[in-house]
This record gives sequence, structure tokens and C-alpha cells, in this order.
Amino acid sequence: MSIEFADYVPCLKLNDPEQIAVLTATCQEACRLMSPRGVQNYLEGARAVCMLGRGEDLVLTYLQEMSGVVKEIGEDIIPDIAQFLMKLSSHTSGTVLALMMANLPLAAQRLGDVEVVRGYLNLVHQLAGKAPRGLRPMLENLDELLHKLTLGGLRRWAMWGVQAHQRDLDGQIAYFGLKTESSKAVLQKERRGTLLVDNQRKLNFYLRALWGRSFFMRPTAGDYENRQGLRPFIADWQLYLPDAFDDITGIDGVSVYRAAVTHSAAHLVYTRQAISAEQLSPAQMQFIELFEDARIEYLALQEFPGLRKLWLPFHIQATTENTETVEQGVALLQRLARGLIDPNYRDDLPLINQTIDSFNAELVKHPHRNQISWDAGVTFYNALQKNVRLPNVRVLSQYQVAYRDDNRFVWSFSEKDFLERGGPDYIPLSQKQVRKHVSLMEFVNETDVETAGDDAQEIWVLGTELFPYEDEGVSFNEMEGKEPVSDPFHYHEWDYQVQLHRPDWATVYERRQNVADPQLMDDILIKYRPLASRIRHLIDALQPQGIVRRRGYEEGEEIDLNAAVRAMIDIRRGIMPDPRISIRITRHIRDLAVIILLDLSESTNEKIRKDDADSPSILQLTREATGLLAWAIDSIGDPFAIHGFASDSRHDVQYYRFKDFHQSYDETPKARLAGMKGGLSTRMGSALRHAGWHLSQQPAQKRLVLLITDGEPADIDERDPQYLRQDTKKAVEELMKQGIFTYCLTLDPLADQYVSRIFGANRYAIVDQVERLPERLPAIFAGLTG
Repeated sequence: MSIEFADYVPCLKLNDPEQIAVLTATCQEACRLMSPRGVQNYLEGARAVCMLGRGEDLVLTYLQEMSGVVKEIGEDIIPDIAQFLMKLSSHTSGTVLALMMANLPLAAQRLGDVEVVRGYLNLVHQLAGKAPRGLRPMLENLDELLHKLTLGGLRRWAMWGVQAHQRDLDGQIAYFGLKTESSKAVLQKERRGTLLVDNQRKLNFYLRALWGRSFFMRPTAGDYENRQGLRPFIADWQLYLPDAFDDITGIDGVSVYRAAVTHSAAHLVYTRQAISAEQLSPAQMQFIELFEDARIEYLALQEFPGLRKLWLPFHIQATTENTETVEQGVALLQRLARGLIDPNYRDDLPLINQTIDSFNAELVKHPHRNQISWDAGVTFYNALQKNVRLPNVRVLSQYQVAYRDDNRFVWSFSEKDFLERGGPDYIPLSQKQVRKHVSLMEFVNETDVETAGDDAQEIWVLGTELFPYEDEGVSFNEMEGKEPVSDPFHYHEWDYQVQLHRPDWATVYERRQNVADPQLMDDILIKYRPLASRIRHLIDALQPQGIVRRRGYEEGEEIDLNAAVRAMIDIRRGIMPDPRISIRITRHIRDLAVIILLDLSESTNEKIRKDDADSPSILQLTREATGLLAWAIDSIGDPFAIHGFASDSRHDVQYYRFKDFHQSYDETPKARLAGMKGGLSTRMGSALRHAGWHLSQQPAQKRLVLLITDGEPADIDERDPQYLRQDTKKAVEELMKQGIFTYCLTLDPLADQYVSRIFGANRYAIVDQVERLPERLPAIFAGLTG
């Protein structure tokens, strides 16, 4: 075992028998809790931490404490922790890093969810930059803080201290160490009533006692500043609950949690199919949700009548307190909701009483049909519109019963049915078609339908080309005019209208384009010989410079004598010295992986000047610019790939790999680039996600997708121009969360109208004169990676 650790943590001295025994036990615990992939990530993280050079204590703490973190929230957090320690190492000392790592199992236990822990890591990283002196005392008091605060409360408490003591270093230490009255006052102010982590086990037993089955609960970081996580919701058949509930007048936080989990669990137990949201306005959906909540609660009350005592107080409070400050339409919804659960309630408005009686009669006849909720909601909405002026949807959305979820679970927003959204019989699209790799004899003797299309239920794949005897040298693919097609890659898409992902919505196939004479790419360097000379200077500036010494650090490898003398002079003068007297020695290396992603839609075939027959096409200039950039990156030595894409609806997003990371920039990639052609449409979000998947396989610390396009996202099966724009924006955000930076170089002179909203400020460039693309592209790359 010590030999295995020696391969990953060469910084440790493994000749100590006690240390070997500790590491052996640690590795055994990790292997028991983690999958093989998790163990590999765990050891690779140890290697990265070891390379930081912050001492043995940090490495040993990482190895010993990671198992405790994985036990609480799973192994998906391991790469995030390793990256977090590497980022934090430039802000603080190895002692603080070890303290941070030692407290991480406690944070995982109290926060209880991998996404919430990621938020905690981001908060610590912010504090390391804004209040470095307060980080150690905060970590020393983390047990008390997390027993009283949620993540949102901890963030607000910490940021108050940052603003109050931004330049007062001693004040930072006192505030974050809970030594000042202001620190204790803000802590008391941000303290929430009841924490989920303290009651989750009891709530699980409570639900199991009712329905005899397990329900999975996960906390969300409720934060009043961004209004996220304040309402329960159901996703992937799991109950997501706020990490804390305040007491409501006359109702304690534990009762709020019980009401919330029983209502959400009732949705899971009694919902048999989703309700179609087609042709419904958001206001109509709000009314239908009210009746659907009443329907599933009616079914639960049939089995457990005592639940009425749990739910009813919330409705009584909503209809009796602060009624004069509530909009009339919201007040009507509150009164109707109470009438649907309280058999003794009668309203002053006859319409409400008639609606309640009619719906209850339908409940007795068809309690398991959610169509009655649809009918009742639309009918009541239409009747109410004739008598009352309803407020807008934003005001209607203020109608919230504290324990009820946001009802995203009950809706179906596309042709995908309820089961395809995660039901017990769900079969993902990626598994519906079976691709089987077979030998030559199986392929010849057992194939049923040789001419079947790509939509067949089972497709057999032969590893090599098949050549018929009568046409030696010509394969079946070449005879049929079909290039080899990869296995399908399925990606979700973001529907901005309903604010949800459409799972497995777009299908990406990796295809090949034809090849041409590779000399064409070499001729580009001759054509742009003056520009190539300028690019050579950029290359020299971007190449690694070896050892770099930087001054002005509190901790480092050497003492800066001049700074130390100045500090001693300040001490003798009785003023605060500058503690940054160290020199940090770093190795200047380029750890970067790049994908050049080319938009190869039909519009790239257009001439730059349509009235000039000799004018080059956009595709030709894109090829020339890519050739120059590829030559430059290859000279620098960065790993890079050149890919392209086009689309023919969501079912066929075609992805072309002209050069991969492991390939040299030689004759083969040049031939593929020379044969590059444009066609079809531009489904940009799916292509970005697939490029991000390729980049995620690279071990580089910095990863970049450089997108070159001549227009906005568009496809033949989408008429709404905002749909694919919003999906592309969401794809860019998803890549950023994975540590992948996306930069867009657009040739559309009207791109100002949309490109900044998709990619963000300073993440795009517009080339007004397309003829200057070969000149601009290498310069932009140098600016991004220099």
C-alpha cells in the first residue's frame, strides 16, 4: 500500500511505520466507500495537493478526511475539493488549508448536499480574497456557526464582517472569531428557526410510518437575497426542502417541515400521470395547481385523516391575518384553498362555494384522475375573470401556502410523457437504441436487415470497413455514399418558457467530412507570409518562461531583503509594517487545452461580396484563419482540437472532428480541414455541450472553447428565435461551472443584439470586416491565453 501511495504523494516520507499504518487504513476506508473512479479521483487529488508544496500536514489531512466527506455527500465532490484547494493555495497558508480540510467533514454533515457544499467552498474562496485574516478564526468556530446558521445565513454574516472590517485586520480576526458584540448580534439576527439537518432523520421515519416506503430528501440553500430554495420542490423523484424553516405564527418549524414533506410525498404517491401544459397561460396553471394540490391532499386524508390537523392551520392563518394588504385575486385563491380542505368553511362569495361543492363531487367519483383538476382550474379561472379583475401573474405567484411545493413535478411541457421524465418505467433515449459491436462472421451471417436506417431498434457495428469481393478496394460505406457514424450522444436543452431542462432532447452524431489536398493548408502560410511573421512574435511571447520570482507575499520560499528592511524600519518607527516580505517562486508553465469550434452551417458558403464572383466565401476565410491559428498553437505546444458542427433538427446535430487532442497537426488533419464544407443549420447549445464533454476529458487546468460563427443559433424545427439563444446561454453557463471558458468570435455585424446576452460581457468579439478574420483570430487567442 505504501508503494501505491508513493506514486501519488512523493512529498510524504513513507519510511515511517506509523505513517504507513495510518495511510494503509485510510486507503482501505476510501476503497470501501468509493467506486474505482472515485478512488482514482481521490488519489489524483492527493497528487495535486502534494504538488502545492504546502507541507505534509495538508496532504495527510486530505487523505484522512476525504472519506468522511464522501460518507456524508458522495464522491462527486472530490474533484471540486481538489480544485478548491489548488485555487485557495494562492491566498492563504498551508496551515489554514489543513484546517479547512479538517473541518470539511463537519461542513458536509451539517450542509447535507453536494450542491450546498459547493456553495460553501465558493464562500470560503471569496473570504480568502476579501478577508484573509478572518478565515482562520471562522474555521475554528465553524462548528458553532453551522449549528446555528444555514449556508445563506453564514454568507450574510460573513459578508457583513467583510464590509465592516475591510481595512481593519485586527477587526477581521475579532469579528470572525466571534469576539465582538457586532459579530454575535449579526449571528443572532441571521439565525434561523429550525434546521433540516437536525430533523431529517425524524422526518424520514415519519414518512415511512405513513406510507411504508423511503423518500429521499435533499436540502437546498435557502437565501432571502436571491430568493432561491425558499419553496420545496420535487426533482428526479427526490424531495428538495429549504435547509431551514422559520416559525410561523402559532406553528413551529418542525410542524412546517412535517406539513411540507407529507404534501410533497403525497404528490409522489398519488400522481399517476403529468398534466399537459400545452395552450395554458401561467395564470391558468396557477389555478389548476391549486385544485391538484387539493386532490392529492384529499387522497392522503382518505388514508390518514389526522393530516388535516397538520395542514389546516396554514390555511386558517392565510385567510385571517393581513387580509387587508393582500390583492383581491390572491385573497380569493387563499379562501378557495381553505374551502377545499376545511369541510366546515363557507365563503361569502357564492362562486367559491359552488366551485368547492362541484369539485368535491368530482373527487368522490374520480379521485385518481387529475383531469378534474384541469377542468376545475380552467372553469374557475374563466368564471372569475368575468366578475373580478385578476392581477398579473407576478402578483398571483405571491399566493403561497408555506408548506406546499412549487408543483413543477405535476406538469408536462413537451410531448415527452410522465414516465420519460423520470417515472419507474423510464427508459432514457440513450438506451432505447442498442448498438452492438460484432465480429465479421456475426455481421455477415446474422444481420437481419442490411438496409435498416439509423432509427432501428438494434444496430450492429463492424469495427473495420467491409469490402465486397467484386469491387476490390471500395467499401460498402463508399458504395452507399455513407460515412461511418458514431454512437448517439444525447443532451438536454433548456426551455426558457418553463425554466426547465428537456431531458435527452437533442442528439449529436459524430461524422466525417470528405478530405482534400493537405497542400491547401500549407499554401495558407505562404499567402499570409507577412501576417505569419507577426504571429511568430506572438508565439514567442506566449511560450513558457520557466522560473518566475514574484515579490509582495506574506508567505513564500525566500525573504525579500529590501521589504524586510522596510518592515523593520516601520517597527522601529512604531507604525504597522507591511507583512508582505516574502518572494514566491513559481514555475511559469502553460496548462491549457483548447477546442476551436467552427460553425459550418449553410450560411458559411455565402460570398463576402455577393456581387463579386471572385470574392472568397466565409467558409474559405474560416479555413484560412483556422489554419493560421492551428499553426500558431502547434508551435506554442498547447494541446488543441479543431471541431465543427451543423444541424438538421434536434434529432441530427452533426459534429465533425478535424483534429483531436492526441493527434499531431500533420497531413491527416490538414486534409480534413482542406475538405471542410458548410451546410444545414446552427444548433449551437448542443454542439457546445459536446465540445465541453471532449474538453472535460483533458487534464489541463485551463480549458477554452473558441467558437467561430457567422450568425445566431437557429434550426429548422424551432420557430421561436429566443429558444435556441436561451439554450446556448444556458450551455455556456453549464460549461463555466465545469471550469470551461467559452469565447465567441462572430462574423455577424448585427450580433450586438444578442451575443452579449448569450456569452456575457468581454466574452465575445465581433469581426465587422470578415476579410480581417485570419488577422484577428490569432490575436484574440493570444489575448485570451497570454
